[in-house]
Amino acid sequence: MTENRPSEKELDRRLANVRTAMQDRGFDGLVVADPSNIYYLSGYNAWSFYTPQFLYVPMEGEPVLAMREMDARGAHRTASRFTDGILGYPEHLVHRPDAHPGAWLAEQLRALGHARPQRVGYEGDAHFFSVRTFLGLLDGLPEWQLQESAELVNWVRLVKSDYEIDLLRRAGLVASEVMRTAIEAITEGTPVNEVAAAVAAAQAAGTADADGDYPAFVPMFPRGEGADTPHLTWTADKIAAGETVSIEIAGVHRRYHAPLARAVTLGRPSTDLDRLAGATVEGLNAALEAMRPGNTPADVTAAWNKVLSRHGLEKRSRLGYSIGIGFPPDWGERTVSIRAEDTTELRENMTFHVIAGMWMTGYGFEVSESIRVTANAPEVLTNAPRALIVKEN
Repeated sequence: MTENRPSEKELDRRLANVRTAMQDRGFDGLVVADPSNIYYLSGYNAWSFYTPQFLYVPMEGEPVLAMREMDARGAHRTASRFTDGILGYPEHLVHRPDAHPGAWLAEQLRALGHARPQRVGYEGDAHFFSVRTFLGLLDGLPEWQLQESAELVNWVRLVKSDYEIDLLRRAGLVASEVMRTAIEAITEGTPVNEVAAAVAAAQAAGTADADGDYPAFVPMFPRGEGADTPHLTWTADKIAAGETVSIEIAGVHRRYHAPLARAVTLGRPSTDLDRLAGATVEGLNAALEAMRPGNTPADVTAAWNKVLSRHGLEKRSRLGYSIGIGFPPDWGERTVSIRAEDTTELRENMTFHVIAGMWMTGYGFEVSESIRVTANAPEVLTNAPRALIVKEN
């Protein structure tokens, strides 16, 4: 079983790589607000990201963790680094229209000597870096030249270490078990919320070799005519005979995500659905074959589109994206996308969720895999039948 926390060597490597990227982009400091990136650099892991928090990374010296006081007191419970000088803003600043933690944190950073003129990157697309936090830093540290960092840390995370690959493999074990649970639970007359409950329990339980964790996305179950629409969750409606239920879940192990999608139909599928499923699986196989070092997402997309074109089909949305650490509301890394416009060179130990979702009118089909790019064929991290799953009544 993997150790609970990354080694000092692993964390040193990550910080050094981030600082190299900062230097390459001309940054003297970096405000890291994405909880996935805070976790990546420090190990800090708690449901505290709904209030302002960040990690300030100077080019030299100790990075500074900053968060709500009640969370700062316990940060050492999970974080492996940067807890000695943690900044904890007082409770009276939480959820006030006339004051904000961003201004208080700017004052503390000034007191620590970080107010000199410098270029400081910030994560402008991080879900939990609020406008008020940004304005607090902007007003409180006018010496700083603030510049959007363009997902700097996310891009550093793109190629995984051996330690991370082990965690992702274990997340794949959890995903496979969760999918088995979902397929088994989908029966005629079962309320969809009961399927969701079984899935959530399996995600938390994990397996004998991999403890489970909460996912960045809730389980999703588009069904019936609604299977033509992605990202639908669930209701208490009962599953009917003849319906198709799409399943999109993830196995999570210590915040590393291995997403997985399949589709289950109760009874014999329609001709259109059967044809769509066959073409989609064929296209996914072709795309996976193209996921080799030296190729690009554009090459992978071309292999996929070649199959779809032969079947008279087209997919307008992207075919996948990079994965690794995930916190709500997203399990993607927001870096490489598998689409025709992306020319990033694939490298060994990049990891992706390749999702061949086809949403037609009144029906749809989803099949996906979480994979690791290797020197040869990609390593599939998940294990489920790569086909339309037909359950006879």
